[in-house]
Amino acid sequence: MIQLKQILVATDFSEVSTAAIDYGCDLARRFGASLHLLHVMENPFLRPTPGDPHTLKTATLGHLLDRLTDDDRLALHATAALETSDDPAGEIVKYAKTHAVDLIVLGTHGRGGVAHLLLGSVAEKVVRTAPCPVLTVRHPERAFITPDALDTTVNTQPGGRP
Repeated sequence: MIQLKQILVATDFSEVSTAAIDYGCDLARRFGASLHLLHVMENPFLRPTPGDPHTLKTATLGHLLDRLTDDDRLALHATAALETSDDPAGEIVKYAKTHAVDLIVLGTHGRGGVAHLLLGSVAEKVVRTAPCPVLTVRHPERAFITPDALDTTVNTQPGGRP
């Protein structure tokens, strides 16, 4: 039987990350696991940033904390973490190792071709280097098929195929 005690969801605040948070919360509830929500903020050092970097970090942390409900904090022992790095994939993997994470959930934009070559893929780097399984979520996501849903499926084709 699969044992998940610590689930990490990495977010970049995109729409696909919101779907990943939903999956992570659902899995944490189903397995009775603790949830970690992580955002890796780009290092503002030596980069022009509008406004005070400390104010930006505080606002980003507030935005991250807003992603968790009181129920998430209570039922899932959910915590939020904000890290700063120029290597988001490396920071996600480091966090997973440090906190003995059993599963990483993250969104992927599914870029291909030139965009993939120029920008790379955080999800791909995490998958290749993670110390645990990684669930990637694309948007629009597809819902998990639960046993209850299978019971209500009506066979419409001969031979029992729906």
